[in-house]
Amino acid sequence: MAEQPATRPRAGKKPPTIYEVAKLAGVSHQTVSRFLRKDPAMRPDTTRRVAQAVAELGYRPNLAARTMRTRRSNRIAVILPGSMERMPSRVLSGAAAAAHEAGYLLDVVSLEGDAAARATRLEALLQPESADGILSFAPLGKSTGGFALSDIRVPMVVEGAYDDSMRAQGAFADASVAAEIMRHLAEWGHRRFIHVTGPLEWASARARRAVYEATIEELGLESLAVVEGDWSPGAGWTAATEVIAGSGATAVFAASDAVAFGVITGLQSLGIDVPRKVSVFGWNDEELGRYFRPTLSTVSVDQERQGREAVRRLLGLLRGEPPTGQLEAAGFNRIILRESTGPAPTRGV
Repeated sequence: MAEQPATRPRAGKKPPTIYEVAKLAGVSHQTVSRFLRKDPAMRPDTTRRVAQAVAELGYRPNLAARTMRTRRSNRIAVILPGSMERMPSRVLSGAAAAAHEAGYLLDVVSLEGDAAARATRLEALLQPESADGILSFAPLGKSTGGFALSDIRVPMVVEGAYDDSMRAQGAFADASVAAEIMRHLAEWGHRRFIHVTGPLEWASARARRAVYEATIEELGLESLAVVEGDWSPGAGWTAATEVIAGSGATAVFAASDAVAFGVITGLQSLGIDVPRKVSVFGWNDEELGRYFRPTLSTVSVDQERQGREAVRRLLGLLRGEPPTGQLEAAGFNRIILRESTGPAPTRGV
């Protein structure tokens, strides 16, 4: 029978204390507290010994007791616009992970109603006993319903990553990598393109279209059509069967994976092979794309990292560090090449 790792016997079921961790690690309880705060100044050997003691004893910080001692809530409130139908689960997952690693709980709050109602809810959130910090993915003005945000004492980071309808904007809507997609397809010999957009009230859809059109002009390529869509497979299917088929285009840049799925199935329904006749590129790296036939070339958007970076900026303010600027778009988007793209055919569709 395999050996089991040794654990120190404990009397009864009383949870271990910070003092027991300190004794086992051979350090002071203040050092254990520094470890729990992730103090970067701690020596690696000390960090290793404390981490080993924490794991061996199964120690978990008592957040309630810490709150009573410090008058801090150990909670971070994340503000989203009123609509929760498009809640960015991967962004929130990354934000929650970063908060939990630092010993904070994450509360997601939807600010609904008119300006006065939103101000009432926001003013309640901005009390120190309610939350230690506020992370807003919704844009906020200098005042909300007459309540001046400049007067608040709780650290706040406003990313403004989404508008009031949860439509991505700013760094979250960056489309610069679309130029790399077009250059890659051009290197494979593609010269005739079609773009199927997302709904153009979205900043991200407008940005992808703008980069597509600018790169077409820059590289001397030909755009046969820009078809307006709505993020759905149906929009892709309609574009494929009514516009792309018979157009002579050899490459399609779809504004989302869902649209790309519709394009591919629409072309396949007409006997048009993807990618032998038409290459198709999507955006978002949805899991289905890895199992679709053909597997979908796409853009992976690291939304978890976006959430983590936003929380890390707020944690910096909580530690008294100088505020940093808005999230930079660089590094969040990465091209993934799969089976749905290939060299241009010698003749069009």
